[in-house]
Formats: sequence, structure tokens, C-alpha cells
Amino acid sequence: MSDRDYYEILGVPREADGPAIKKAYRRLALKYHPDKNPGDKQAEERFKEAAEAYAVLSDPEKRSRYDRFGRSGLGAQGGFQGFDQEIFGDFADILGDLFGFGGLFGGGRRRPARHPGDDLRYDLELEFEEAVRGLETKIQVPRTERCPDCGGRGSKSPEGIRSCQQCGGRGQVAFQQGFFTLTRPCGRCRGAGRVIVSPCPACRGEGRVRRERTLTVRIPPGVDEGMHLRLQGEGEASPDEGPPGDLYVVVHVAPHEYFRRDGSHLRCEVPISFALAALGGRVRVRTLDGGEEMEIPPGTQTGTTLKLSGKGVPSVGGGARGDQYVTLTVRTPTRLSAEQRELLEKLGRLEGEEAADRGLFDRVKDIFG
Repeated sequence: MSDRDYYEILGVPREADGPAIKKAYRRLALKYHPDKNPGDKQAEERFKEAAEAYAVLSDPEKRSRYDRFGRSGLGAQGGFQGFDQEIFGDFADILGDLFGFGGLFGGGRRRPARHPGDDLRYDLELEFEEAVRGLETKIQVPRTERCPDCGGRGSKSPEGIRSCQQCGGRGQVAFQQGFFTLTRPCGRCRGAGRVIVSPCPACRGEGRVRRERTLTVRIPPGVDEGMHLRLQGEGEASPDEGPPGDLYVVVHVAPHEYFRRDGSHLRCEVPISFALAALGGRVRVRTLDGGEEMEIPPGTQTGTTLKLSGKGVPSVGGGARGDQYVTLTVRTPTRLSAEQRELLEKLGRLEGEEAADRGLFDRVKDIFG
């Protein structure tokens, strides 16, 4: 094995912190791993060299002795002697992540893995104004829960659970692959490290039962279509002793007959008479807070958009409300009284139009755009 400086081997400065040392080792392990360089003795030596350097520099006590006395300060602990059991978890995490073994490295003394429960999805239908204002509601969620009779163990008594003889209760069996002795989940106990010999009658040894649970959900003001809320721990129970999954409530919002959502803003259309459009005035506009008076400037054309500040939707994260944008459409009457017709014909003559030659609708359309 090389006598090079450990910091030089990993390519880090002497003041490097733990994450930097781990990152440097990951890079070298990926480059020189024997399974990626079959038959390359030089790559194998470089890999062992990097592993030795990491084994020392990742351990605060060993690193302190090395910084003060060099390799001589490590005594018999110096040199590559396989994976140090005290830091084996680090090697397993690093190499398992890099090569997809995911905890397959043998030699460790890990407990059988505990698996989290599955996540669940619930689609919640809301009316438009419920989504805007927020509410508290109750939902019915079918899910698996830890069996109340056996507490999730799968057997009512400890005597009904025995250590798996095939894996010795470790939940893993070892096998050889290239440079390493690897492990995989035990096929008999499925990685649990134990077998149920006296199953609980309520759950039939599964440790979980099917239930429908009523949950209270608080919907914040301003939620929109497709947003989701996470209820931590309200998903499926774990198949062993792991944590439960989460519940994701996905919001669906019904369309509104009057308002249209545009982020935190609202949009709507308001028809006005051509007299109001020409002369200007005030019109009452519907908002989320009730009626609101809006000033219409003289000469308003169809398609003009005006703004009501602060009349939009609250922000989910807090802060100011959006605005309401009102698009005006000039309404042309289809039925006229004699007096109205006379006034419009007079207006047409003033505009240089010949009433006898053109239809009323065309003239009014020209006058008001």
C-alpha cells in the first residue's frame, strides 16, 4: 500500500470537513471500484488506498492521531485491513448509493430494515368560493392500520414470533460478488429477521388491518386546482415496525359562473349599456366581498378592462390579496321604444349618417365601436 499522505490521496486540504472528505471518497470510489475496472490491479490498489484514507480521516479520533503523528500514530490500525466495523455504515451508504447495492455490503451488524408504509392520495372536490375562502372539512379515508389486537407484531404473544433460522435473525443472507462479500434480503422472512409461528387471528399474521378513518382537513384560503396538502403519518401502516406513510389531499375546484381564476387574480365580464359607455358613469360590480361601485369613463369601448385592487384571491402562503380585473362589454339593445329609436336616429344624423339608408344595428355598431 502507498505511503502517500491521506489528504493527498483524497485530494482534500487538511482543514477539510467531514462532508468534503466523504464527497472526495465517493468520487474516487466511483472511479476506481474493482467492479467497474475488472482485472485492473492498479485501479484496485487505488480503491484500497482511498478506502484506507477515508477509514482514518472520517474517524475523528484516528484523524487527530494521524494529524499529530502521521501513520505511526495509528499503530496496528494503519494499513488496509478491510472495512472497519465502526464506520462500516458509511461505506455501505456510499458504495450502496453509487452502485445500486442498497445495503448489500456484507460484514455489517445492521438490524433488519424497517419499511415505511405507502403514501395515499385523496381527491377533494371544492366549490370555487370554498377554495378561495378556505374551510375545515372531514374526509373518509380507507387505509391499513396497525392491528390493535397484536400491536402490529403479527402475533398476540412474543412466543408466537421466532427468529428466522435461515438468516439467524439478521434478515439478510451473504453471497460473494467480485471484490466484496454482499448480502441480500432473506427469502424466508423477507428481510424481517423473524417468522410468525402463531398468527394473530385479527390480522392473520400481517400486523395490519383494513379500516376507514375519518380525518379533519383544514384547507387554507386561496388553494387552486391541482394543489395538494400533505398529512404526515396518515397513510398506510408500515408492513413491519417502520413509520406510516403520508396522505396527500389533492384539490379540485369547480368552475364559477361569474369569476375566472388567474393565479391570485380574478377576472370577470360586465355588460354595460351603450349610453353608459358613451357618457360614462358608475356601475355596480360583483366581488367576493359583495357589490362594489366602479367608475366607467366616458367613451369606453368594448373590451376595456378596469381593475379593482385587493379584490382577488388570498395568497396560500399569506400576504396581500390579488386584484379583480373587470372586462366591459357594450350591450346593444335588440328592442327599442319609439322614443329610443327617434333619439338614435337623431344621433345618426348628427354623425352624418342617413337613417333611411342603413339599418339601426349597423349604425349603433359604428357609433360605439
